[in-house]
Amino acid sequence: MNWNDCIERTNTHSVKWSFPEEEDVIPMCIADMDFQVAPAIADALNQKARHGIYGYTTFSDRYFKSIISWWKKRFDMPIDKDWICFSPGIIPGINVLLSVLTEPGDGVIIQDPVYYPFYSTIENHGCSVVKNTLIYMEGKYSIDFDDLEEKASEPRTKLLILCSPHNPVGRVWTPEELNRIGDIAKRHNLWIISDEMHGDLVYSGHEHKPLFKADESIIENSILCAAPSKTFNIAGLQTSILLIPNEELREKYNEKLTGFGLMRPNVFGIEGTIAAYEEGEPWLNELLMVLEDNKQYVFNYLEQHLPEMKAITPQATHLIWIDCSGLGIEGEELCTFFLEKAKVKFDEGFKFGECSGSFVRMNIACPKERIDMALRRMNHAVLEHRKNRQALK
Repeated sequence: MNWNDCIERTNTHSVKWSFPEEEDVIPMCIADMDFQVAPAIADALNQKARHGIYGYTTFSDRYFKSIISWWKKRFDMPIDKDWICFSPGIIPGINVLLSVLTEPGDGVIIQDPVYYPFYSTIENHGCSVVKNTLIYMEGKYSIDFDDLEEKASEPRTKLLILCSPHNPVGRVWTPEELNRIGDIAKRHNLWIISDEMHGDLVYSGHEHKPLFKADESIIENSILCAAPSKTFNIAGLQTSILLIPNEELREKYNEKLTGFGLMRPNVFGIEGTIAAYEEGEPWLNELLMVLEDNKQYVFNYLEQHLPEMKAITPQATHLIWIDCSGLGIEGEELCTFFLEKAKVKFDEGFKFGECSGSFVRMNIACPKERIDMALRRMNHAVLEHRKNRQALK
């Protein structure tokens, strides 16, 4: 696998690489990778393409076995085949769950700054966004458990959407933290939807614990969301997995999914999932080494050349959350600055939470040459900005 190949993605209908209003932009946004998929996945999709018939598709025993084997091997967590439910994506799945578990006016807890589609998903169902804002201190994030307890105790608070590992701050929650969350949920009859999309993308020295494994006593009141999409760069195949141990909830979920007409998988999604989980592990192990190297490269560059920008050390994900408060720019102006002055596109921090106007989210899942080019452009733009600020003093 050539991890240094800067593959051209413009004019490929890529969301990440579509900038009709701008030219020569380097997108360091949107959480997909600029790496080709594992050869086993490409081979499986090519074989299916050559077959030439792409009709309605169902789920095979091999599909279920590949998921069960992956979770057992990677996390030593046995899962029941009956738990496995389909969704075309995590956000559609959470939407279906909210339609079953909540009523308009109910409260849903999120731990901001957090993946921004959570906000609109909650509001779409007439529910209230209840913020259990993470504590940010000395470059690190932690959970405010006293606040979580208080928010969970409200009579109309029904559910917590947990991001584990957390996007965008990159925290891998410890078993102790997950147990405390579970204890609070049990005390207040709180459902937990655990979004574990990035659970496979964990850096050395850290270990992702699935919520069910950290606290088995809460599985009847919890749902675990996962997918091969972020792990293996196949989000476009639209095949996600929800693990729902609670039989009553599972039946309601599947009924609602069928009612929305979302019950059938993508013909290529099934093949891609099987190939990823059966044969993709060597590719993933290489990817993690590449991401580790890219992460360190970004940290070293910022420390040496851009002290105004403080990167938060991610324990997981292929994303880096960067505090740009030293630049003295916030909100829309911050990302406009990088887009116009450096031709680099980031995910805007304020979208993840009101507390994050001075942050940007950087995707490092691309060849180092592309990262280096983006960093050099940023350095040039910040140098000019630095001179202008000094001139005004």
